[in-house]
Amino acid sequence: MLELNKIHCGDNCDLLGQLPRECIDLVVTSPPYDSLRAYGGHSWDFFGVAWQLKRVLKPGGVIVWVVADATEDGSETGTSMEQALHFKRLGLNLHDTMIWIKDGGGAIGSQLCYTQNTEFVFVFSKGLPKAVNLLRDKPNLSAGKDKSGVGRRNANGEHKIERRTVSADFSRRNNWWIVPPERGEHPAVFPFALARDHIATWSNPGDLVLDPFSGSGTTAKAAKELGRRFLGFEINAEYCAIAERRIAQQVLELEAV
Repeated sequence: MLELNKIHCGDNCDLLGQLPRECIDLVVTSPPYDSLRAYGGHSWDFFGVAWQLKRVLKPGGVIVWVVADATEDGSETGTSMEQALHFKRLGLNLHDTMIWIKDGGGAIGSQLCYTQNTEFVFVFSKGLPKAVNLLRDKPNLSAGKDKSGVGRRNANGEHKIERRTVSADFSRRNNWWIVPPERGEHPAVFPFALARDHIATWSNPGDLVLDPFSGSGTTAKAAKELGRRFLGFEINAEYCAIAERRIAQQVLELEAV
């Protein structure tokens, strides 16, 4: 087993192969999208990574896969959807198709369409997710009200009389999240809030969280902050150094409190 709570520099397929079966509770990652970024000229094997992730994921484990598509010759590539379907063919459930809305940021795929400021967040699970801590921070407009009364219709067309509990102050989020993009030393920084909220939702304290495309270490940093163990894989030595600095800075901040 590789050393935990560390960013390992190397090819992610090779490093995944060093992990035992069914040892990972949660994967939160954002792989390179088509050819939109060079990332130091490194390539990666989607099919190899997907197979290895399925192998190392525990029963009930979850993969959060954040992706988007390039526009080539006037058409979006559809790579994101092809990847989602491949994970299903491997036997994982497509538990949810979420949308990340990049408030304040966007890309122009074509002058003939609307500005693109969303990305897919595919949530895959190996069976039913074992950790589901849905975030409830959406203000409820009917908070404190008893909305019992006429409900949906029966098969014969008559309304059912439903008894409902009094509405809470907050309800669970929608599956589209508005998270502003971030900038940093990495060419495509993974927003801290996006990683943190998915880790909080799909894992419990002490669980092991993996990012096979660690980049500047956002997933590792968020996992550590939330009391999870982590593993990060990154092939670019420059990005590994950035990630290590960010995690080390966090340790110093915690010790100073």
